[in-house]
Amino acid sequence: MSDETVTVKRLSSGASVRLVDDEDLGPEAIAMLQALYSRSDASVEQHLSEVLANGSAKFMQSFYVGYNHKSIADCGSTTLFFENVSLLAAKAIQDWPLYSGQETSTRFLNMSERPLVDPIGSAASAERMASWMSFYEKAVAAVPDEVRRKYPRRENEPESKYEAAVKARTFDICRGFLPAGITTQLSWHSNLHQLHDHLAWLRRHPLYEVRDLAEAALSVLAERYPSSGFNSTAGAGVSGVTEGQSDRDRWLDDVADLYAYDPDLHEPIMNDRSIAIANYSVPRLDKYKILLESRPRGAVLPHFVSDAGQVRLQFDLDFGSFRDIQRHRNGVCRMPLIEGRLGFESWYIDELPESLREKARALVRTSRDQPLTRNLIEAQYYRPLGERVRCDLTYSLPALLYVLEIRSQKHVHPTLRRRVLEVASQVRDLLPQYVRMHLDLDPNDWDLRRGQQDIHRVG
Repeated sequence: MSDETVTVKRLSSGASVRLVDDEDLGPEAIAMLQALYSRSDASVEQHLSEVLANGSAKFMQSFYVGYNHKSIADCGSTTLFFENVSLLAAKAIQDWPLYSGQETSTRFLNMSERPLVDPIGSAASAERMASWMSFYEKAVAAVPDEVRRKYPRRENEPESKYEAAVKARTFDICRGFLPAGITTQLSWHSNLHQLHDHLAWLRRHPLYEVRDLAEAALSVLAERYPSSGFNSTAGAGVSGVTEGQSDRDRWLDDVADLYAYDPDLHEPIMNDRSIAIANYSVPRLDKYKILLESRPRGAVLPHFVSDAGQVRLQFDLDFGSFRDIQRHRNGVCRMPLIEGRLGFESWYIDELPESLREKARALVRTSRDQPLTRNLIEAQYYRPLGERVRCDLTYSLPALLYVLEIRSQKHVHPTLRRRVLEVASQVRDLLPQYVRMHLDLDPNDWDLRRGQQDIHRVG
């Protein structure tokens, strides 16, 4: 144990704060290190000596796997990296309330050279993919001049920042014509417990690609952390913990399709309007009135305000922007199918140069009128991100205000921002007046910040 493994800060009261940070300590060792507190009041430094001397394998097998103490697995975390997976697979991996990670951004990267996932693998399916990618490349080349025409650079705008915003706006427009089978890269940072639980669902996902990725993830986890019960047959999580394991496996098999997609997210919404339904307790809101009416811009309400109730939102949104709203996981965000029944978001076509609009409409018509397969799950790979899907979201009040405020800002994609402002107007009418909402109501959606959120290499 090096001197740098444990950093100590002692207080005059006799209390202390210790930071344990050593790259040689894996997640199983870190989990055991924390779990030992429940059975011994010795210092973490003594526990660390025990972990280093005896290892964590036998402990994890006994207490986590054998006795099903899942809280132990909450204490050890690791990171998986998925490369060259479709946007559909990425959304499935991220469809988890405790997901943490990052993904390739279609706003900052030219996607024209990305590989494609083509599950049908026929000449017709390859041609469909090629037609979308060919149009995307033409649009990426032509749209910047259209953006500059609509939003000329002002004298006080630095050229570098202006051009970065033009580039980001270009990719925001062109992404609508990418097929959902375009590939991306993403990370998933999670504790061992959550890896177990979510992979149990993913290995039963209706998309073969997702099932294959789940099995691969279980394989590498089992190889790296052999004492933590990872294996491809342990569908409910920890392997061999109780006699009821097989019952849980069968239950997961029976309900996995319902988990993956909401089958009711296709009923029409009257007049193409959003719906907001509030279910809250007036006495609880009154109790928190001082919090709600004095909250400054940028402040997040404390979690306990969640007990005041929930608001459910329903609206149609293009799948490209659904990917943005799905990033807010402090609530329920059901995964929709990209079916093509709700239409293509016209904003993407309206923002193109006139010379490309009819070509875009023809591609959209072909995608809708000439499906490559009757399998709705598989057909999603060949549908564009501009296709609209049904969003069904349920948030507590703190989560709702956070989402509405951050997604009302001008640097947010215009199709999402428009819906958020529409929803926010309804929510304001449903909630008491003292519930303050700090929204960006500026109708102009051009903002240099659009291109300033990039990550640049240092040095």
